[in-house]
Amino acid sequence: MNSTTNNPTHDAHDHLRHATAAHVDRIHEDIDRVLVPSAAIASRVRALGAMIGEDYAHADGRLTVVPVMTGSLLFAADLVRALPQRRMRIQLTTVSSYGGKSTTSGGSSVVGALPKHLEGHHVLIVDDILDSGGTIRLLRAEFEACGAASVRACVLLRKRIPSAMATPCEYVGFEIGDEFVVGYGLDFDDLYRNLPYVGSLRKEAQVR
Repeated sequence: MNSTTNNPTHDAHDHLRHATAAHVDRIHEDIDRVLVPSAAIASRVRALGAMIGEDYAHADGRLTVVPVMTGSLLFAADLVRALPQRRMRIQLTTVSSYGGKSTTSGGSSVVGALPKHLEGHHVLIVDDILDSGGTIRLLRAEFEACGAASVRACVLLRKRIPSAMATPCEYVGFEIGDEFVVGYGLDFDDLYRNLPYVGSLRKEAQVR
C-alpha cells in the first residue's frame, strides 16, 4: 500500500477553483454562505476514489469500508461508488460525540456493536468532519485491536484547528475554518443533511 498521503489544502483549492460556474446551487434561506459547492464535492470525491483505489489496489476482497453514521451517509455512498474495487465489504458504525446543539471536543463512544470480521482486512474509516479527532482516534484503536491489516481514515472536511490537525487522517476532502456547517450529510438537529453542498448555518437558524 502506498504510504503517500494527499495534500488536502492544495487539492481542495484545485477542485473548488475548477467547479463549473455554470452550475449554481440553489441556496437554502437558512444558509449564510456556501463553503463547498456541489460541483466541487463531486469532483473531489472522484479524485479521492481514484487515489484510494490506487492505494488499495492489492486489497480487492479484503477491503472493509466503515462509514460513520449518520453524517457520512451521502459522502460514503458517493465515495464507494467512485472506488475501482468491485469486491469490498461495507459495515456501518455509529459514534456518539456531540449532542443536538453543539460539537464538543471529546468524549467519543461507539453506539452499538463494532463491525465484525475485520481480522486481516484493510479498513477504511469514512466520516463527515474531523474536528476534535475523537471519533477517528477511537475507531482506529478499536479496529487495530481487532486485528485489521491496516486502518486508514477518510473525511470530507477537516477543520483548521489544533485538535483536528493533530489527528492522523490519510485522506481529506477539504479544509475549512472553525464554523458550524451543514449539508451533504452534516446536520443541525437532523435538518439540512439533504443539501447538496456544504454551507455555514445562519446564527438565527441555530436558536429556533
